[in-house]
Amino acid sequence: MYDVLIIGGGAAGFYAAIHVAEANPTFKVGILERGKEVLGKVKVSGGGRCNVTHAEFDPGELVKRYPRGEKELLGPFHAYCSGDTVAFFQERGIELKIEDDGRMFPITNSSQTIIDCFLSETVRLGIHILRHSTVTDIRHTTLANKEKGWAVKSIKGSYETKKLLVATGSNPKIWNLLEKLGHTIVPPVPSLFTFNIKDERINGIPGVSTPASVSVLAKSHSNSKVTIKLRSQRPDEVLLQDEGPVLITHWGLSGPAILKLSAWGAILMNDRNYRFKIRVNWLPDFNKGAIISFLMDIKEVEGKKTVLRTKAFELPRRLWTNLVRASDIEKTTKWADTTKEQLQALAKQLTECEFEVDGKSTFKEEFVTAGGVDLKEINFKTFSSKKLPNLFFAGEIMNVDALTGGYNFQNAWTSAYIAAKGISGG
Repeated sequence: MYDVLIIGGGAAGFYAAIHVAEANPTFKVGILERGKEVLGKVKVSGGGRCNVTHAEFDPGELVKRYPRGEKELLGPFHAYCSGDTVAFFQERGIELKIEDDGRMFPITNSSQTIIDCFLSETVRLGIHILRHSTVTDIRHTTLANKEKGWAVKSIKGSYETKKLLVATGSNPKIWNLLEKLGHTIVPPVPSLFTFNIKDERINGIPGVSTPASVSVLAKSHSNSKVTIKLRSQRPDEVLLQDEGPVLITHWGLSGPAILKLSAWGAILMNDRNYRFKIRVNWLPDFNKGAIISFLMDIKEVEGKKTVLRTKAFELPRRLWTNLVRASDIEKTTKWADTTKEQLQALAKQLTECEFEVDGKSTFKEEFVTAGGVDLKEINFKTFSSKKLPNLFFAGEIMNVDALTGGYNFQNAWTSAYIAAKGISGG
């Protein structure tokens, strides 16, 4: 018989177990992990360095990084935020550093530092780790003391517990078990992914990165079936827009601007089977009209030089070359010889460059999913179920997801800490 049983040996599960055991030294606490190794996502996060959290310490600003969960997490972040996470690790001898983009990593630059910390804490606190324990059934039961508790069955054995915390992340089998118990599961769709694009304008120049503004258009993919809903929208209507670095890859486009769009548009893009159109402004501080005027001035001043060799803007050389070619301007064409139509075409390529997205690719090892336990069925003061007593949630098992940069881990730490407090009685 356990006082607290936690399903899921990841970041949220370990963090909750540690806080429960610290608050209740006499509690018998166990973690059920389906695999041989625990903390797998911690190990690969941040390229093996573990992006522990983000240096955003204002809860009101922090919640803006959560496409799903923004409203619900405001209260929890006021109770436990990034600064508390930093303090937790400092108290255990682990210093974190802040990088230029705000991401925070252990100064060792190794995720093993975080893993070792958690494992040593479980030993110190007497927490049981039950590996190779895939859960096959969860049900309410009456315990020996006549109180209502939980019976959990795994492939290795059966367990009873007074309180149950589910922290399995995006796990369809566990979602199915929770659904059978009466919880609503929002269907999962991928979040945080890159856009697959085959186009001569970005072909052959992987590794090129530049600031840009990217818009997702209502205009459908040329091979997509247009739905009734879309017919009511203007083809050029912008559904989503973001600005930031865009990285050209072997498969298409990535980088912070693309990843943010993938998170905010996770459901929209899934509905379109990842076939849609985007418009890229490679010069986000300018519009097409301003660029045409600027190009006309260059034509007067640099008339004897070729367009291809005279990079008119702060753009990567290889990208400029491809956009000039896409404007039907020959490599020998001089500025003085360009036609009005060519300059308009170049301005359009620079500021209204449209691409057809056809599919997605996972961003590195950042497996993030939108979907999970419906947030309306969770009490965010304790991260407990509103439907079933003594049942708690932490991490991505809920319909919460975030942008890349340490935000998903912060949701794990915050929800685990508050769930642990709820389990411990406040």
